[in-house]
Amino acid sequence: MKRLTAFVLCLMIVFTAFSVNCFGAADETGDLTFKQNGKFRILHLTDTQDDAHPAKDLETFLRLAIEGSKPDLIVFTGDLVEDSRIADLIKDDDPFKEGVVVEKGGEIDLEATTKNLEAAADFVLGIFEEYGVPFVIAQGNNDHKCGITNEDWLRIYSKYPHCIIRDDSDDPDGGIDYNVIINGTDGQPKFNIWLTDTGRNGVNDEQIEWYKNRSAEITRANGGTPVPAFLFQHIFTNDLGNLFVECSPLDYGARAAGTGYYKLNPETAKGYASYGYEPCEPSDQFKAWKECGDIIGAYFGHSHVDGFSGTFDGIELGITYGAEFAKPGPYGYRIFELDENDITNYTNDVYTYKGGVAFGNARFELQTDERDFFADLTGKIIAFFLNIPTFFEKLFKI
Repeated sequence: MKRLTAFVLCLMIVFTAFSVNCFGAADETGDLTFKQNGKFRILHLTDTQDDAHPAKDLETFLRLAIEGSKPDLIVFTGDLVEDSRIADLIKDDDPFKEGVVVEKGGEIDLEATTKNLEAAADFVLGIFEEYGVPFVIAQGNNDHKCGITNEDWLRIYSKYPHCIIRDDSDDPDGGIDYNVIINGTDGQPKFNIWLTDTGRNGVNDEQIEWYKNRSAEITRANGGTPVPAFLFQHIFTNDLGNLFVECSPLDYGARAAGTGYYKLNPETAKGYASYGYEPCEPSDQFKAWKECGDIIGAYFGHSHVDGFSGTFDGIELGITYGAEFAKPGPYGYRIFELDENDITNYTNDVYTYKGGVAFGNARFELQTDERDFFADLTGKIIAFFLNIPTFFEKLFKI
């Protein structure tokens, strides 16, 4: 199995930073440890999707998220950078272009692109590093569209002492797949974090097989008992649709999907959905999670404007808001708190970004399920127009 390691954990720097900031600790293997009070906080961020001219609100967003949540680990689920597209005109100092990719003669100029990419990545990862918080990364589809290889990405990540990342899988697409153990205060494995690279379109069969083999290995080492785990990846599985129920288009939270309308099932899910998702048969990935028996929660990015979670067949599924300010919000983060003495009874809260730097009132507020008529109406309109192509495609197939 390839072990293309791309993290440099300098113990002196790590433990010095942690002693100042009171965050959890990482050892020389990259494993983490619950704090002495038995707690561990995980901050889930995703989709900053910016370039070498970051949005004015992005730094404030990141700093407020870290300072407000006081995490022991940051999990970033991809789309660290934007590849290339037309941008919002007022979000940053480069109003006519959003993205790191530079083209010459129809080909990507790797030298210029890499320079932009490194600057964009450093803006985000440099802030993580400044706070001395260990962080892990799952690659996103935009990260794969910049013209550089995953080996190049690993070299970039290796510049940050607090970045825990390595490539443990052998899949033919070269995905960066790995896991990080969180040990209890007694030094024994208490929790596990899986990071899966979904490439441009999702996982492949080899990645699922790698997960199953690695999970079995961890279970054997733990005396035959699976180590409870969260899985994080960029592109979500269709299993999210099983948190929704069919409804009338007039219902609160109704979203168009396929040829029908669906809303979050209030009995099993909470949060806010801008898009509609259809219930479906369990994916092969979900079946593997059930077979191995370790995954208690799986969380995703990619959508940008969805912030919800719910339980399907014993596994919590969730999607977290993004932080690309060149696109409309909501923007937000998710924070988990684990207790090593009651692992499955964790907290899971979403916070949304309100106000902004231009108004001097940037802040985060805890997301509630209170009704917002105008937000719901906007969501209905957006979801309807986005699903028109899918509607006609299915209509003509019938």
